[in-house]
Amino acid sequence: MNPAAANIEEAILSAILAGRIDPGTRLGEQKLADLFGVSRTRVREAMMRLETRGVVQVSARRGWYVVEPSAEEAREAFQTRRVIETGLLQAVREVPPQVLASLKEHVAIEREAIQTGDVSSRACLLGDFHIHLADALGNRLLTEIIRDLTARTTLISMLYQPTEKAEESSHDHEDIVAAMEAGDLALAARLMDEHIGKVEAGLDLTARPDPLAGLRELLSPSTFAGNAPSVPHAHSHPHAHSPSGKPED
Repeated sequence: MNPAAANIEEAILSAILAGRIDPGTRLGEQKLADLFGVSRTRVREAMMRLETRGVVQVSARRGWYVVEPSAEEAREAFQTRRVIETGLLQAVREVPPQVLASLKEHVAIEREAIQTGDVSSRACLLGDFHIHLADALGNRLLTEIIRDLTARTTLISMLYQPTEKAEESSHDHEDIVAAMEAGDLALAARLMDEHIGKVEAGLDLTARPDPLAGLRELLSPSTFAGNAPSVPHAHSHPHAHSPSGKPED
């Protein structure tokens, strides 16, 4: 893959993982070409790669845009994560000391971000724990798969997660690492299954984003001086964000 296209792909995926790009965001080819100083061909190459990874789509009307997973796609994504991440732990026979040290350090950084109120860092760190776990255990293929799934579930959480559960998620991570340190990998796998299940259970899968939210805001009476026609609200839930606009995993 061309290095320029790879840089664009990585920049967009990293921004999604950090919760900086909303579901449905349009990714104009020309704007990205100007931003990265490359041709539209390179941008298109990056977009096609991201499409195969399940985080962007293209349509004749909208061009390239970040996916907006449906409720059914959300259920499938979390089911897949549970199978893969519990399976990863079940397949491990022994956890090297350096892996445990790395995971403990990651959890400690999570805790610090939560205690200091660093919402931006904690959201990114909580999602990254799962990627870091696979990477620390040395399975590159599973690391890539889990990274893509985590990006997708980040977008899902931005659409459907009504509450923040950073503290609970970090405690779950701590318990998983403690079970690994004790050599009880069966318990670690069960705790991982429960953790992902709790995150999924915290989603309101009846919520749907309001596709007219932007236009509705522009046409709201408060935007104009004098009288303006009222713009009715559709029965829908707003995107659920933490104070930084980032979901908690």
